[in-house]
Amino acid sequence: MARRIAVLFAVLALLAGCGGPVAGTARPVRLSDGDRAKFKDYYARVNKAGDESATQQAKLLKDTQHPDFRQKTCDLRGATIKVEPTWATLRMDADWAPPGEKAHPRGDVYVVAVTITLRQQDQTIGSQIGSMHVVLLDDEVYGFAPCLGG
Repeated sequence: MARRIAVLFAVLALLAGCGGPVAGTARPVRLSDGDRAKFKDYYARVNKAGDESATQQAKLLKDTQHPDFRQKTCDLRGATIKVEPTWATLRMDADWAPPGEKAHPRGDVYVVAVTITLRQQDQTIGSQIGSMHVVLLDDEVYGFAPCLGG
């Protein structure tokens, strides 16, 4: 049991990468209602998949991983995440690249403040407030594995 808890705290530590500072100046985002709905739908699907099972959420996160970074995934070790965005903070982040990468992802990169809750089965293991990046590319929303610093 102690080992399982240690592993889950390690996973939560990976998620902590989402909490780093975001460079730039906050400016209101001008998105169409349709594009804004796509972002909201993306996070709703992530949460719904997590409610269904860890396997379902892992599959969704893999399927919606940005195409340029598909090989960069992480193992949540049977845990799930619940992501609660603060939509008023959504803004473009044109200079961002995933940690350890030099290339800026293709598409329009956005960042939003989130509360991420890590769950193992029905128990909350921990919670982190930070930011996550998403990309609008070819009219689709893509994300990044939570352990990539979102």
